[in-house]
Amino acid sequence: MSRKYFVKFVSEPNNDLMKTIVGIACTARAIEDGHEVSVFFAASGTRLLDTTYIKQLNKEMGPESSIVSDMMDTITAKATLYCSFASVKATLGISEGDGALIVRDDEIEWSGPPGVIQLASNSEVQLVY
Repeated sequence: MSRKYFVKFVSEPNNDLMKTIVGIACTARAIEDGHEVSVFFAASGTRLLDTTYIKQLNKEMGPESSIVSDMMDTITAKATLYCSFASVKATLGISEGDGALIVRDDEIEWSGPPGVIQLASNSEVQLVY
């Protein structure tokens, strides 16, 4: 039975790299299991939209690992993505239109707290990392 999942990455991933990787793995698994997944990146969680940061997480899994990149590819290709652009600017120093994220700006629904509330209200399962 397919369910509606809402995953929010908001915590500073540098505080617990393995917890962050587990969150990415759970998100990718929910997608692979056929669930409808919406992912919101906010605050420091926007680091997960930075290619350089994802490469750093790959190294946590082994010197030649691409497992985190592979899971992020699944997430960015098959989940509905949401993000706070103010968070991207504050955390990564990236402006809209810079083309510096792992996905194009037009592949993300830009939102803030109203979007988070709506996604949480419409979901059946919520995961927060």
